[in-house]
Amino acid sequence: MQWISERTVFGTPYDTPVVGYDNNTVNKLRLWSAKASDEFNFQIFDAGDYSRAVADKTFSENISKVLYPHDNTPQGQELRLQQEYFFVSCSLQDIIRLYLRNHDNFDCFPEKVAIQLNDTHPSIGVAELMRLLVDEHQLDWNQAWQITQNTFAYTNHTLLTEALERWSVSLFGRLLPRHLEIIYEINHHFLDDVRAKYPNDQALLERLSLIEEGAEKYVRMAHLACVGSHAVNGVAALHTQLLQQKVMRDFYQLWPNKFNNKTNGVTPRRWLLLSNPQLALLITQKIGNNWIKQLEDLNQLEAFVEDAEFCSKWRWIKQQNKQKLTNYIQRHNGIAVNPDSLFDIQVKRIHEYKRQLLNVLYVITLYNRIKTNPNINILPRTCIFGGKAAPGYFMAKLIVKLINSVADVVNNDSDVCDRLKVVFLGNYSVSLGHLAYPAADLSEQISTAGKEASGTGNMKFAMNGALTIGTLDGANVEIREEVGSENFFLFGLTAQEVAALKSKGYNPWDYYNTNAELRQVIDRIDSGYFCPGQPELFKPIVESLLHKDEYLHLADYQSYVDCQEQVAKAYQDQENWTRMSILNAARMGKFSSDRTIQEYCQKIWQAEAVKIDLQAYRQEAAGLKR
Repeated sequence: MQWISERTVFGTPYDTPVVGYDNNTVNKLRLWSAKASDEFNFQIFDAGDYSRAVADKTFSENISKVLYPHDNTPQGQELRLQQEYFFVSCSLQDIIRLYLRNHDNFDCFPEKVAIQLNDTHPSIGVAELMRLLVDEHQLDWNQAWQITQNTFAYTNHTLLTEALERWSVSLFGRLLPRHLEIIYEINHHFLDDVRAKYPNDQALLERLSLIEEGAEKYVRMAHLACVGSHAVNGVAALHTQLLQQKVMRDFYQLWPNKFNNKTNGVTPRRWLLLSNPQLALLITQKIGNNWIKQLEDLNQLEAFVEDAEFCSKWRWIKQQNKQKLTNYIQRHNGIAVNPDSLFDIQVKRIHEYKRQLLNVLYVITLYNRIKTNPNINILPRTCIFGGKAAPGYFMAKLIVKLINSVADVVNNDSDVCDRLKVVFLGNYSVSLGHLAYPAADLSEQISTAGKEASGTGNMKFAMNGALTIGTLDGANVEIREEVGSENFFLFGLTAQEVAALKSKGYNPWDYYNTNAELRQVIDRIDSGYFCPGQPELFKPIVESLLHKDEYLHLADYQSYVDCQEQVAKAYQDQENWTRMSILNAARMGKFSSDRTIQEYCQKIWQAEAVKIDLQAYRQEAAGLKR
């Protein structure tokens, strides 16, 4: 079979060296830019069609110009599929090219090459590798399939069904007809195997099929990734458990040994050493610098939790970091915040399940209390938000607008003064994270239990000494186990309780009608108080909360408010708060990305560490020159 494409696009590689820390290793990060095979067509230009003369160039460069286009339109969906295929194909062709430099056949390809599918976005790689092996390199189907399965492994990053990528068969067949044929062939062999193991179970075949049947057929990319990989993993213990029990239950029952967990981690070199140099220096002065490469060594800090001088320095460094963020907020937001207030920070992707909205409901609760009693004695608090919403995610963008509208009212109300400030950090980025994580007193990890795969912000905050307020969701479960329940502010329903409440029929009106303070908060939003020029603006948020509340904001509201009261009380005892802060940082050794990658190497890739002997390398290079 030969695939004749409509046009040719060149992939141009751009390499960035990634230098290892305190070793002799430099890896390269290879990125791809799309270029047209024919940037300017003189014949079409001479005929007077000036737009078509550069159409190839425009089309090709669009592929890599802006990633993650708005995919709520047919054009956006088509561009996104083009992007996914382009990057995958460039990478696979390059991998094969490098492999064939030193090998005459593909017999040991899976021993030399490991490809990790990072969620469903690159899962078209399963069909593309099959195409390259069968069509371009003339391998037998069975041999190509064995190589493909043994090469690929799949990491799932979401429990949200709507986030598991699917493509309409019509779009797929139009853009990638040969790949659709290959996927149908994979599905045929796969379902034959399932049928042999579970005869007369048509419902199971329909659930497992790579093709979702219906009025319009879809290719299920998570199914393709699962079938085409030798290993499937989640990124937190709870996430993997729910993956096996719910999202991929049928696949787990079919191949239980294929599933495993690899809890996420973050690099201490960036998220502590680079972003918080004063704290890193203090730690090094006490326990040496081996923690930078062996994060477990941070547990030696536990010996200093009763050391008054060390604790004083720890508090002073936190205050310096808060002052840096205060200065940034003054410059970029024009808001004067009190660096002595509790810095309550939630920075992450804006999504309803991450529940920035629950945080806002609490902010309005505090505001209402002050308005009801201007002389009320409450802990000064600065509530800081940051993150980005997907371009087509209307509700997420409306939540961002609500945060900023609440900030405009709260920050300019003379009754409030410095007791409460609200800040939204615009254009949130890694660089801005370098300011936010070290400055946080309180880390908001408040997703609906059972929805967050892992989270990594929770690790970055705790590594910098922030205390967590959170649900038993994602990696929060493991963080709480490590730092101790007494050093973690827990609230809310568990994943099992969420499922039970929904199964018996969740009615958000029950909470609205029986909780006067909650009702006052929602009524204030509904009244147009925070946007008098457009009083109907936030109606969709109110209607979503009262008529559906998919992510149980109202069910968890009172538990969250009560837990925040515990936070306020604990923060007033600065000596004990500092002790809890130190213990949070000291017990974060498990959450280094070094541990995570080592587990991938040992359990999935079967890759061994290679030590680079620089002297031997130089001698070898000198010999080659002679």
